[in-house]
Amino acid sequence: MKINNNKNNTRDNLALTLKNLSKVYANGTVALQNINLTVGEGDFVSLVGASGCGKSTLLRTIAGLEKISSGEIKWGKKYLAQKLAFVFQEPVLMPWAKVVDNVGLPLKLSGVPQSQGRLRCAEAIHLVGLNGFEKVYPRQLSGGMKMRVSLARALVTQPSIMLMDEPFGALDEITRSKLNRDLLTLWQQQGWTVLFVTHNISEAVYLSNRVVVIGAPPGRVVADIPIEAPLPRSEYFRTSHLCNEYCREIWAHLQEAINPTPFEPKRTLKP
Repeated sequence: MKINNNKNNTRDNLALTLKNLSKVYANGTVALQNINLTVGEGDFVSLVGASGCGKSTLLRTIAGLEKISSGEIKWGKKYLAQKLAFVFQEPVLMPWAKVVDNVGLPLKLSGVPQSQGRLRCAEAIHLVGLNGFEKVYPRQLSGGMKMRVSLARALVTQPSIMLMDEPFGALDEITRSKLNRDLLTLWQQQGWTVLFVTHNISEAVYLSNRVVVIGAPPGRVVADIPIEAPLPRSEYFRTSHLCNEYCREIWAHLQEAINPTPFEPKRTLKP
């Protein structure tokens, strides 16, 4: 299968390059096999694939939370001292701490002066739309608001790269749609490079300028599809013909990755 690489990326503006990256666990399970991928500075790349194909493992290896078995992770020139933030599937908030303290935890752990930390917390809370909830405890928040706190906690570190592991998967469609719009706005405002794991093809197309399809298993890149739709994207784009065309293309790649053998019709049993 032909891989469509993003030809706009050059050596000087690459944020990240993965070369023949593989991950094999101690029990012999091959989670990732010869992953080759380039991510340009400012890209929003969504990773889609079937459950168990290694999408989350790939994100964790990039973050340094998993050791690679072979291959190479190479950062671009501007990312040698990269500031990376990771947003997990669950908000994982401290239940005994108020919103402002949950958001400010990374700054406290890294020894940022308190006065500077307060300003950065206030800015991050404002960016995710949680003004007025600074003194509220997690138990008093909805699922969507908890995820906003998790996003603010990532923002407060002023990252250049955001790794997001299916952060909106447990939310209802209305809340998820609102957070999609807010995330897309923040990406445009902040100039992040984003790698976003999702099972939702429509979400991937709406958010991304590239969608990478991971085959299963073991995880490998089977398609890299540029999403050539103008920004900003309205809610109308979700139901547009162009969005539907991209969704069908990605779905076809997923189906081929899951079931590469040609379809054979069922034979009719003779009486």
